[in-house]
Amino acid sequence: MASASVKVAVRVRPFSSREISRDAKCVIQMQGKTTCITNPKLTKDAPKNFTFDYSYWSHTSVSDPAFASQQQVYKDIGEEMLLHAFEGYNVCIFAYGQTGAGKSYTMMGRQEPGQQGIIPQLCEDLFARVTESRSPDLSYSVEVSYMEIYCERVRDLLNPKNRGHLRVREHPIMGPYVEDLSKLAVTSFADIADLMDCGNKARTVAATNMNETSSRSHAVFTIVFTQRRHDELTDLDTEKVSKISLVDLAGSERAESSGAKGMRLKEGANINKSLTTLGKVISALAEMQNNKKKKSDFIPYRDSVLTWLLKENLGGNSRTAMIAALSPADISYEETLSTLRYADRTKQIRCNAVINEDPNARLIRELKEEVARLRELLFAQGLSDAPLLGLKGEAPDSCSPAPPRPFNPTAELRSPGPLNGGSEPFPTLEEQVICTEEAMERLQETEKIIAELNETWEEKLRKTEALRMEREALLAEMGVAVREDGGTVGVFSPKKTPHLVNLNEDPLMSECLLYHIKDGVTRVGQVDVDIKLTGQFIKEQHCVFQSRTGPTGEGRGPISRHSCPASIPRRGGN
Repeated sequence: MASASVKVAVRVRPFSSREISRDAKCVIQMQGKTTCITNPKLTKDAPKNFTFDYSYWSHTSVSDPAFASQQQVYKDIGEEMLLHAFEGYNVCIFAYGQTGAGKSYTMMGRQEPGQQGIIPQLCEDLFARVTESRSPDLSYSVEVSYMEIYCERVRDLLNPKNRGHLRVREHPIMGPYVEDLSKLAVTSFADIADLMDCGNKARTVAATNMNETSSRSHAVFTIVFTQRRHDELTDLDTEKVSKISLVDLAGSERAESSGAKGMRLKEGANINKSLTTLGKVISALAEMQNNKKKKSDFIPYRDSVLTWLLKENLGGNSRTAMIAALSPADISYEETLSTLRYADRTKQIRCNAVINEDPNARLIRELKEEVARLRELLFAQGLSDAPLLGLKGEAPDSCSPAPPRPFNPTAELRSPGPLNGGSEPFPTLEEQVICTEEAMERLQETEKIIAELNETWEEKLRKTEALRMEREALLAEMGVAVREDGGTVGVFSPKKTPHLVNLNEDPLMSECLLYHIKDGVTRVGQVDVDIKLTGQFIKEQHCVFQSRTGPTGEGRGPISRHSCPASIPRRGGN
C-alpha cells in the first residue's frame, strides 16, 4: 500500500474579453511553486502566499519564458498519473474553479494543434505506450465511459438509449457505481477520440436544449485499463486493472455575480450544493490527517452524487491530482481567494493506493460467495425460486448451496452479515417480507455484475459497435451524422430543405443544432413561436421565415424580419 498526498496544481489564465472591457487588473503573481494574491481594495496589506506542487503561469503568451503550455501541464501531471496507471494504481485528475476560469480548457482543450487538454493527450499517450510495449506475454484492453452529473442526476453520454437519469448504487464489494452506465471497448486512440467527440456533442446538445451552458454540469470521463500477463513458469495469467477518472467539475459561482434567476438560479444552487459537499469532504479528510484521533468522524460522501462517486478518489484507493483554475482579475478576487484556500486544504489529504492485481478473479469469487449467502437466506425463508442469470462457462446452479433445509418457524434466521457472523431472533412477517425483497434485489444486482465481469472482449467489442450504430441513427434523425468517409461527427445539411444551423463562439457548441424551416410561415423568437431561441438580443417575436416548395421539390421563399441580428446563421436550400 502506497500512502501519498493529493497532488495539487493551480493555473492562472489570460484576461477574458469581459475582464478586458472592464479594465481589470491582475492580482495574481507566481514564483516557482508559490502563488501570491493581492487584495485590490487593501493594496497596503501583504499578499497572501500559497505553495502547491505546481503553479502554472498561463496569463501571458507563449513568447513569455515563464508561460505554461498545455503540453507542460500534461507532462507534469498527466504523464505521472499515466505511469501510476501502468503500475496498476487507480488514478484521478479533477479540475476545480469558478465559472470561466479555464477548467474545460485545461481538461479537454481545443481541437487546434497544441491546444489539446489533459484528457485527449493522456488517451493518445496511453495507446502510444501500449503500441511501444508489445510483448507476446502481455496484452492490453481499454474500456471507456462518459457521464455527466446535472442537478444531482447522472446521464450517460455514450448510450443514446439512456436518456433518463441513471441510478447510483453502492455494492458492499464493488462500492459506489452507476447502474447501467455503458462501458465501451476501444482498440485505438481514433476510437476513443470518436467516443469523446460524441460524448461532448451529446452533452452540448442536451445542455443547449435545456438552456444550460457547458459549465452547468460535472463531466466524468472514465478509462478502465487492463493489463494481462502470462507467466510461463507458473502457466498462470495475472491481471492489473486501473481505473482512470478524469473529471471536469462545473464552475462554482455566486448568484450575485452571475445574475442567475429562475431555472439558472436553481441550477447554480445544485452546482454549489455538490461543490460545497466536496469542500466539506475535503475539509473532513484534511482534518483527519491533522488529527489522527478523529478517524471515526463522519465523512459526508453521500450528501451529493459527485462525492459519492468520487469516494475512492478522494480518500481511498487512488492516486489523485487536483488542478485549480484561477481568474487573474481583481473583479474576481473573492472567488479566486476561495479557490486557493480550497486547493490548500486539498493538498493535506492522503490516499492509500494499492496496486490492483487480479481483481476480476477476486471479485467473482467474493460475488459468488455473496450469491450463496443470499440464496441461503432465501432458502431459509422457504423461497427456493431465487432468480438466476446463469454464469458463463458453468451450469446455472453451479454456485447454489446445498438443498434447503425444511423451514422451521421457531428457528433463528441467520443475519444478512458474513456467514460466520452472529444470529438474530426470527423477524416478524413484515420484516421477513422486507428482508426477502432486499435479498432478492441484491441477488439480482450481484448476478448482473458477475455477468458483466464474465463478458469476453469480443462481446464487449460487439456491444460497442451496436451502440455506435444506434448513436449514428439517432444523430441522423436529429440532423447530425457521420460523414460517408467515416470522418468526425458533424452537421448533415439537407440539400433541399431550408434550415438554420447554430453558431457559437465556443467551437464545441457550434453546429450542434439544426432548425428546419417548414412550408409556409415559421416564426422565430422567445414567446409563441415555432423556433424558440434565448439570448440577450433575441426579441419575443424576432423574425419570420416564409417558405414554399419549388418545381424540383427544393425549399425556397422570401424572408421577412421583424428585427435582424448582427449575423444570420447559414441557411440551406436556395
